[in-house]
Amino acid sequence: MQRRDFLKLSVGTAAAAAFASNAQGAVKEIRIGYQKTGVLVIARQQAALEKHFTPQGIDVKWIEFSSGPPMMEAMNVGSVDFGAVGDSPPVFAQAAGAAIVYAAGQPITNGQGILVPKDSPIRSIVDLKGKRIGFTKGSSAHNIVVQTLEKVGLTYADITPVYLTPPDAGPAFANGSIEAWAIWDPYFAIGETKQGGRILINSRDVTRTNSFYIANREFAKNHGAVLQQIVDVTTAVGKWAEQHRDEVAKSLAAITGVPLDIQTVAANRANFVVGPVTDDIVATQQGVADRFYKLGLIPKPIVIRDIVWRNPAA
Repeated sequence: MQRRDFLKLSVGTAAAAAFASNAQGAVKEIRIGYQKTGVLVIARQQAALEKHFTPQGIDVKWIEFSSGPPMMEAMNVGSVDFGAVGDSPPVFAQAAGAAIVYAAGQPITNGQGILVPKDSPIRSIVDLKGKRIGFTKGSSAHNIVVQTLEKVGLTYADITPVYLTPPDAGPAFANGSIEAWAIWDPYFAIGETKQGGRILINSRDVTRTNSFYIANREFAKNHGAVLQQIVDVTTAVGKWAEQHRDEVAKSLAAITGVPLDIQTVAANRANFVVGPVTDDIVATQQGVADRFYKLGLIPKPIVIRDIVWRNPAA
């Protein structure tokens, strides 16, 4: 994601003006960005945030995104207050000067990787050389591709990246327009079980990765107590989810429209534990940022710790 894209979105937008005008006032509405999997989907299905905030006179609005980068754009201009993304979107966003902070973290232990067609001659990572790999630019899948190549001494220049959103990448994978697909659940499970995909590599076999709960910087600055409550409710939902995976799958299917059998695969291998952004998580995320800068994928070096939110009241 280029800095100019953020600038186009952030200059003169009505959403930014509306947010700024109410920044110091009482919170009347919390806007939550979510994707087709994860703790926030479960929270929506359970109305967990609504149950917590309605007595305070605060409404909750849910906004679905196909991937993390457009969510970061929306958060930058103040039209989303809080949301969940993988490791790469906030790196690209921070490098572009986006108004975001890390509010919480969540290790990813499974549920993403690289798929190839079942009968593909690609049998190992080295076989990816010269191949067309589809993934969303600036997403966690982008990081998986980079680190997978590094594992066997290949470079980014050794492949042909094909930048596609998950809804576009699925058909491209199915019809052979791309020869490999780097993706996360539930699309990972869809590709594996419905589109004849074979797992070439699981992300856990390549590197440690994390997902994050990101907040708009001004929202965090002006409404820290409310942000802490959002994190606390999300954490509680995550703890429940760890012990109720069958019900989680039903929740995910009900909210996202992704079939229950697919969401069952995703739910059974997911990690739902939400926690603080620890020093270890910061170090891992800094490695992602440094790698992307070295490859020229972001325009300047960044310091992850600079935008980690700490509740001043804690």
